[in-house]
Amino acid sequence: MAIKDATRPRWREGGITEPGVDDYLYSLLPQRDEVLTEMEAEAAERNIPIVGPAVARLLYQYAHAINAKTVFEMGSAIGYSTIWWARGVGPDGQVTYSDGDRKNADEARGYFKRAGVADRISVKVGDALELLSEEKREFDIIFCDVDKEDYPRVLKLVPARLRRGGLFITDNVLWKGRVVQQDTSDAANKAIQQFNRELYGAKDFFTTVLPIRDGVAVAVKI
Repeated sequence: MAIKDATRPRWREGGITEPGVDDYLYSLLPQRDEVLTEMEAEAAERNIPIVGPAVARLLYQYAHAINAKTVFEMGSAIGYSTIWWARGVGPDGQVTYSDGDRKNADEARGYFKRAGVADRISVKVGDALELLSEEKREFDIIFCDVDKEDYPRVLKLVPARLRRGGLFITDNVLWKGRVVQQDTSDAANKAIQQFNRELYGAKDFFTTVLPIRDGVAVAVKI
């Protein structure tokens, strides 16, 4: 069930965790730096979709866990999670930012520079699926946070562009808890349900869905 509480920033709305537990988990998080804190405030004020710090720490952790040096991010918005990825891969790593909105990309570039990670981020503007399809190399991590109706199409593109042992990570796979409903009029929910079934059934991946915030799927290529 979606959480609606005026005391919570908008990027925390829709989480599937029990509200009290959710508040507790966020209370444990260390304070972010000035750039990330500003981005969180902007996202709350302007209703910009970001993963938030709880999920962002998970992304950073996974980048470290597999010693990732290349990340392709699909649906980067103002670059909040991109900064976490860039810090996760370190100074000799490279993250590809992709978003269809040039204004988002321009704003993101400013944040990247202020965060000191601009030199490890390649900014691409356009359809994220098309941009990924043009890639000939394999990445250590591919992160999906595009329009939910496109999730099944993303899954078809990823295996050939992810190294063995690499991670395919996808946000919003529990879709505010709606995945348990059979409402065929909700195209986004229908696509996520299809995506989840196909991801768990894919021979290329071993998958786990983590019930953090709005659900994060973590699939390792085997």
